[in-house]
Amino acid sequence: MAATLLKVGGLRVAYGGIQAVKGVSFEVHEGELVSLIGANGAGKTTTLKAVTGLQPVAAGEIEFLGKPIKGQGPWDLVKQGLVMVPEGRGTFTRMTITENLQMGAFVRNDKEIDADIEKVFAIFPRLKERRNQLAGTMSGGEQQMLAMGRALMAKPKVLLLDEPSMGLSPIMVDKIFEVVADIHSRGTTVLLVEQNASRALQLANRGYVMESGEVTMDGDAKALLDDPKVRAAYLGE
Repeated sequence: MAATLLKVGGLRVAYGGIQAVKGVSFEVHEGELVSLIGANGAGKTTTLKAVTGLQPVAAGEIEFLGKPIKGQGPWDLVKQGLVMVPEGRGTFTRMTITENLQMGAFVRNDKEIDADIEKVFAIFPRLKERRNQLAGTMSGGEQQMLAMGRALMAKPKVLLLDEPSMGLSPIMVDKIFEVVADIHSRGTTVLLVEQNASRALQLANRGYVMESGEVTMDGDAKALLDDPKVRAAYLGE
């Protein structure tokens, strides 16, 4: 069995007196693409923020590469290989595409950065065409590509994607999911958080379903995709 890279157990997160995440547990194994699906407000983004050190944890354990990481800052986790593309992209709008990619490699001190930028350009040819363009002048879909490329520059051991298709045109949604599949096929382990349950589960090896801050179902992604409860709740059937 593949090594467990990320393990979350009994995770609880509260905003004041409101329990947003209520004892969530899941695992991501090396080489997998795991999807975490659920409706808006289910607690998916809060879970990712807690895992990556952006949100305080009320209770529970988080392990990365077999070691506890709860309480560590996001910058430390990026250095270790736990890298998130946040909802809303978060690109540096007044920097060029190339400068954004260089910022993704900020935690690195090796000599392969320029070569890795070219690898990102191979995945995202549109970025290469516009390498000197300011990020803030790009479309939403192009900025999503840039945010993903920037994350890859940190050489993630696990790449966390938070709602990468949100707010994009249908054509760009297709492109983003193609890119996610491509990144995974190149060997990157991925945790994909998505409201688009059908597309997310079609890509994934395994899936978890979140409702009201809890994981209510989990298992093989194709089995979840065929489950009547999942189809009724998330696929409109």
